[in-house]
Amino acid sequence: MRKEDCFQLGHISRLHGFKGSVIGVFDTDRPQAYQNLESVLIDWDDELIPFFIEEQSQNSKGHFILKFEDINTEAEAQKLINSELWLPLSALPKLEGKSFYYHEIIGFKMISEGQLIGHCKAVLDNSAQVLFQIDAQGQEVLVPAIDEFIESIDREKEEIKLRLPEGLVELYLSNEG
Repeated sequence: MRKEDCFQLGHISRLHGFKGSVIGVFDTDRPQAYQNLESVLIDWDDELIPFFIEEQSQNSKGHFILKFEDINTEAEAQKLINSELWLPLSALPKLEGKSFYYHEIIGFKMISEGQLIGHCKAVLDNSAQVLFQIDAQGQEVLVPAIDEFIESIDREKEEIKLRLPEGLVELYLSNEG
């Protein structure tokens, strides 16, 4: 399976016990959606390899204790530490309303007050504030991806209607500065 067809669920952080179990840290605000996994894909030498789960439970910190088939010793499990955990995109729970997955809105039209600003190029999550990176006819516009600014998301039309503070977009598109 190709990474383009998958999403990164999390990573393996450390060993759990001495019989081959590991701690999986899932990067999600809905861990309950992943409580009964049959398998995960592990990034092994830039290939996604399926690992079947024998046992899965959640610890007190909300992380998952995973016991994989054919991984029965501490030494075997040690090789998996820091490995990325992946799942096919089809395993993602469907979202509705103003909730969205970052990858699903790439290319969506970004509209404010009935006017097309541009298309969503990326969702930037590497600062204190998550931002929509919008390509406005070759110019970059950054808009905070917050509930107050998102009026609606129409997945069929592939568009997001925004309610933005006056002058925000113009700051980026003005010829000054």
